[in-house]
Amino acid sequence: MALYKRSRVWWMCFIYRGKFFRRSTDTSDRDLAEDIFDQVKDEIAQGKLPRIYFDRVTFDKLAEAFLEDYRINMKDTLEKAERSVKYLNEAFGGMKAIDITTDKIRSYIRDRMNQGYSNASINRELAALKRMFHLAARETPPKVSMIPYIPMLKESNIRKGFFEDHEFLALRDALPFHLKPVVTFAYHTGWRKGEILGLTLGKVDLRQGIVRLEPGETKNEEGRVIYLNDELMKELKALQKSRPLGCPYVFHHNGKPIRDFRG
Repeated sequence: MALYKRSRVWWMCFIYRGKFFRRSTDTSDRDLAEDIFDQVKDEIAQGKLPRIYFDRVTFDKLAEAFLEDYRINMKDTLEKAERSVKYLNEAFGGMKAIDITTDKIRSYIRDRMNQGYSNASINRELAALKRMFHLAARETPPKVSMIPYIPMLKESNIRKGFFEDHEFLALRDALPFHLKPVVTFAYHTGWRKGEILGLTLGKVDLRQGIVRLEPGETKNEEGRVIYLNDELMKELKALQKSRPLGCPYVFHHNGKPIRDFRG
């Protein structure tokens, strides 16, 4: 490990896990450079990845990995994710990930509100940013040392219109057989239509009595777990017994996915 000067700026070289690194301290002040170098040596001694390692990780790299995750998992909301990245890039493009602080995120929120965007639209972009940081933190080695606090906005466009129990039963009884389990699941969980119709067998654990959606599979990008009540357990067990061979969907019509049922 050594500290040396190139032009007017102090640089340091160090070895971490058998790899040789050179990093600028970004200062011409010898005392400040020594403080930064001492911090790096302390982090290495504690077995930590030096914070300065994260200096080269930019928003662009986080966004690239975020979209790649969508492509690999073939998520049907890729277009919306790309749109969120486009807006985020206008504010954070080229910025180091460690410089994306809560203050800068609040400034982004204010700018988007001043441009006339709704809280719901801004929240979708903030959810994408949050997902970027969570993905980066999970990598080996991690790409970020911390995840900034990302405040979310209160949404006023709350869904309205609820069925009373007798109204739900009347609707369910009037529907075709293949749609009865769909509306039953919707009534008890409040999930969105796309989340229900896209539900696959791998997300259901009847032994534990749970249904799970992973982060990134919901509209707000956050994971979700529900515990099945007796009625849902009965419905899903019946569907499992009658499912055609090779059909991956929980809810289906003769083995084919259910699309639009407004008719």
